[in-house]
Amino acid sequence: MKTLKTLLIAAALFAQTAFAAVNVNKADAETIAEELKGVGITKATAIVAFREQNGPFKTVEELTQVKGIGLKTVEKNREEILLK
Repeated sequence: MKTLKTLLIAAALFAQTAFAAVNVNKADAETIAEELKGVGITKATAIVAFREQNGPFKTVEELTQVKGIGLKTVEKNREEILLK
């Protein structure tokens, strides 16, 4: 029974991390930096600043307009990026 409980907890934790996503139109810089691969606090702050100046991102590709965010970074994180 103890093993089953441990397995269920592990499965729940895996499911949480496997489906982690971040809404780049709403999240703060700290959250963006935590959730996206290759995006530290400096790039995440730039994403938030760009969003505040230009409005919400309409496509994932628009993130490449942010200094320091290239297509490679966008592709690496495409499944984790939410816009709505």
